[in-house]
Amino acid sequence: MKHFFIISFFLLLATCSGWTQSNRTPGSAEMYQSLRKLKVLGSVLYVAAHPDDENTRLITWLSKDRLYRTGYLSLTRGDGGQNLIGEEQGIELGLIRTQELLAARRIDGGEQFFTRAFDFGYSKNPDETFRKWDKEKILSDVVWVIRNFRPDIIITRFPTTGEGGHGHHTASAILANEAFSAAADPARFPEQLRYTGTWQAKRVLWNTFNFGGNNTTREDQFKVDVGGYNPLLGRSYGEIAAESRSQHKSQGFGVPASRGESWEYFRATRGEQPSVDLLEGNDLSWARVPGGAVMIQAIDSVINRFDFLHPEASVPGLVQVYKKIKQLPAHYWQIQKLKEVEELIFQCSGFFAEAVSAEPLAVQTDSLRVSITLNNRLGAAIRLKEIRLAGFDTLLSKQLEKNRNTGFQQMIFIPATQPLTQPYWLEEEMAEGYFTISNPLKAGQADTDPALQAAFVVETEGETFRFQTPVRYKFTDPVKGELYQPLVVVPPVIISPGTDMQLVTPDRSTFNGTVTVRGMKKGFTGTLKAAAEKSPGSLSVTLPRNQLSVTGRDQVIETEYNGEAHAKNDRLRFMVRSSNDSFAAVDKHEIRYDHIPRIHYFHPAQVQIRFAGLKTHHRRIGYITGAGDKVPEALEQMGFEVTLLGDKELSKNNLAQYDAILTGVRAYNTHDWLNRHYEKLMKYVSEGGNLIVQYNTSNQIGPVRAKIGPYPFTITRTRVTDETAPVTLLKPDHPVFNFPNRISADDFTGWIQERSIYHASDTSGKFEKLIGMADPGERSDDGSLLIARYGKGWFTYTGIVFFRELPAGVPGAYRLLANLIALNRKKGF
Repeated sequence: MKHFFIISFFLLLATCSGWTQSNRTPGSAEMYQSLRKLKVLGSVLYVAAHPDDENTRLITWLSKDRLYRTGYLSLTRGDGGQNLIGEEQGIELGLIRTQELLAARRIDGGEQFFTRAFDFGYSKNPDETFRKWDKEKILSDVVWVIRNFRPDIIITRFPTTGEGGHGHHTASAILANEAFSAAADPARFPEQLRYTGTWQAKRVLWNTFNFGGNNTTREDQFKVDVGGYNPLLGRSYGEIAAESRSQHKSQGFGVPASRGESWEYFRATRGEQPSVDLLEGNDLSWARVPGGAVMIQAIDSVINRFDFLHPEASVPGLVQVYKKIKQLPAHYWQIQKLKEVEELIFQCSGFFAEAVSAEPLAVQTDSLRVSITLNNRLGAAIRLKEIRLAGFDTLLSKQLEKNRNTGFQQMIFIPATQPLTQPYWLEEEMAEGYFTISNPLKAGQADTDPALQAAFVVETEGETFRFQTPVRYKFTDPVKGELYQPLVVVPPVIISPGTDMQLVTPDRSTFNGTVTVRGMKKGFTGTLKAAAEKSPGSLSVTLPRNQLSVTGRDQVIETEYNGEAHAKNDRLRFMVRSSNDSFAAVDKHEIRYDHIPRIHYFHPAQVQIRFAGLKTHHRRIGYITGAGDKVPEALEQMGFEVTLLGDKELSKNNLAQYDAILTGVRAYNTHDWLNRHYEKLMKYVSEGGNLIVQYNTSNQIGPVRAKIGPYPFTITRTRVTDETAPVTLLKPDHPVFNFPNRISADDFTGWIQERSIYHASDTSGKFEKLIGMADPGERSDDGSLLIARYGKGWFTYTGIVFFRELPAGVPGAYRLLANLIALNRKKGF
């Protein structure tokens, strides 16, 4: 019985992320679809590496046509991808892509799971991937998901043999195939068997593909047509899948809807190749549950009598189905179908329940007003027995009248022990290639736990049900109307340094900055403190104003800090000591996009102190923003004056005032207006200016929309993914390696994630190729840094990932960029 409790808990986790900005409930057609699904006891787990790797058309067909329980296991959250909608990178991008995947699953009917693997960027082979991921840890997560989800078959997007290109892709297939056997072996990951049992799927199928110029489909493979039309839903599976896939907005994956037949191909990599049906060899009926044969007639009776105009008439029959399932022996499918029937009872009854706050934040050690509203919209026989919420528990015995609102408000106290609303995978310090997750029951969970939940105990047709709903922030936008967002638990004060990093040099060991303290609780008093994390003597810091007194909620208190570094690298940690000696030392970040819920996460309130043996030349920089990066902030840390240049500024400004102009990452992919300024930019270069272009892509997602340089060159897909790959200076006497900083091999140590991406190929013979580098086992490539003289000035195209290295405080990246900026120095310097 213990195993079935854990499986039930896992089923809850798989569906606890049902967030929407509205409060829409399913209509009768969707209810009828769910009734039909009660008769199907089959499940499929799709496995790949990243958000957007999944085949949404197949997932849609499996879940909405075949009515299987369908899950997608993405090994990573896509942290290392590119971001076409903003400047978020790393874990922030992973947070965005997690929510995009959950939005996709709400559309195509699948359920979402993850492992602890971190997407560290492009990898060329699985060996490199496993060196960073710790293969056994990630395999254990895949096994855990399989043992709890219990799929009849497993489908991989990619093969084990490398045709998928990306090392993560191949690794995902290797892990899925190994987990197929490991999940059934009690000797593998035996610690999991305290909570769950072993499981043997029937087969692993590779869903072969034809994209990227690589056709792996064959007519001798098993194939199915997934392009049908569902009259209940009013759309084809291709139309639904396109909407699902288009949720991956950060990756620019909007796609057109498709109609008509669409074939998917499969080849077995474990188990027997199917000949008639994907799940052949599995009993998908109630006969797989001991005593379950009696359920078929009971479910058919509800289906045959279903009234689309009066779904509440099905509630008595559904309650009888529920009671019959409860009487069956404990079984995976018994638990799953009880959950499905319970959801149907609430849907068919028209029962509405919400618990909302007019405040977006719940503050530890403070009170929160929660408004609860209930409505028995269709008049089913529902009696409210109990409401539970954060220590508040009221016993009731109230028959809910038809379509009459029942509501009240309750003040609840948020104790200091209430956990902050933090993504669970960010609660502990992560390793290089994976998140640290100490709680084994969290493995696979897709989303953050709700901050607070309200529970309603109701009775209908003689049976008692417990229904939970998260407490949400509800507000009305004058344009978008009524909206809901997740409620967030925060500490009494939030500390936000004005910058994440301070750069110090041999000539400038002092630094200063600002700290914003946001007082969330009226009456809070405390003292702001700052100290070095590693060595107390490494930093000297003064805070001219450090006494804090919060006179109103959400009060903003700004203060300055001044410091001097006595050692090379450290972290400056801020904290607030309150009157009761407790400490608050967290900064909160918020990410907002219209297509996903607002994302909040916390991290220590700290500033990285980074030493670079850096010299600079020139003062004024123009920066043409691209798809989003943090290079302008890094330039300011170097001591430059930075002016952001958009379409209007390029039209009006005299470019000669800028010692150098840099373009942000993918600027020529995102701004077609750069074409209008091509001649002006080239004139700037020819008259002695210095134009430095950071990488652009050249593919269907990011075509180059404007002319870039004074001479032709081609952007390729060549990249160096090993951040430790040796770097050869092809012309060590070139100014770019000698002024104002002398560049050596030491400047390429300590880099993160990768060296360079989207190299260029000189098709004109006008460029100097200055750096050679390659991943292990590959030929050296000289396209990461191309420089050309044009008139009196300089033009540079570089795929070197300054946008990653500068925010990470990599000294060599700062020194090399300073030299690029100084290329057009006047003679005599």
